[in-house]
Amino acid sequence: MTAESIICMVIVAISAMPMIIIGISQYRSKKPVGFWSGKEPPKKEQITDVKAYNQKHGIMWIVYGAGFFLCFALAVPFGEKLALVAVGLGTIECIGGIFVMIAYHNKLNRRYYREEGVQ
Repeated sequence: MTAESIICMVIVAISAMPMIIIGISQYRSKKPVGFWSGKEPPKKEQITDVKAYNQKHGIMWIVYGAGFFLCFALAVPFGEKLALVAVGLGTIECIGGIFVMIAYHNKLNRRYYREEGVQ
């Protein structure tokens, strides 16, 4: 592995680990977790199955963070020749992943919010 690859790997780890840590924290949480910054998470009474709701949100964040490692791993064998591939994969992961996470979060809300507590 070259010095450039090691530096890139460290940058990817610094960028992705907070998302994985958020996912682990949400997966283990006993209280309902939130998704949007600045918005209060739902109350326990508003969710039909808090454990499943939290675990699915946690897995969503873990997969999102792990996706950055996957992009890096797919680009490493190509070296400098296909550095744009790594940039492209990372951009798709970053932007596309956010839209997928929003859609999945909304799906979880439709599934786990009690009817009177739907937001």
